Amino acid sequence: MADPLTSDPQASEPPASAAPPNRERIAESIRRLATQRGAEKSICPSEVARELGGESWRGLMRPVRDTAMELARQGEIEVLRKGKPVEPGEVRGVIRLRIAAR
Repeated sequence: MADPLTSDPQASEPPASAAPPNRERIAESIRRLATQRGAEKSICPSEVARELGGESWRGLMRPVRDTAMELARQGEIEVLRKGKPVEPGEVRGVIRLRIAAR
C-alpha cells in the first residue's frame, strides 16, 4: 500500500515529521517569491511561511522575519512598513517584503 504522505508528488503540504526549513531554504523562498512579484510589488512574510510550513506555517513566522531582516541588511530585499522602506533594526508590527532595486 502506498504511503499517503509520499504518494502524491504534487502535494503542497509537507509531512508532519518533516524537518523545519533552514535559513537558506527560507532565504531562497523569500528571494524567489519577491522576485516573482517584482520590484514594484511586495510579499507578506506569511506567504513564505505558508509555502514552507503548510498547516504549521505560524510557527515559521519568527524564522521568516529574522531571515528577512538578514537579507535586508545584506541589501537583497527591502522591508516595508506602511508601504515605505524601513531599516531592518527598527521594524515592529506588520511588514511586507520586496526585492531590492538593482
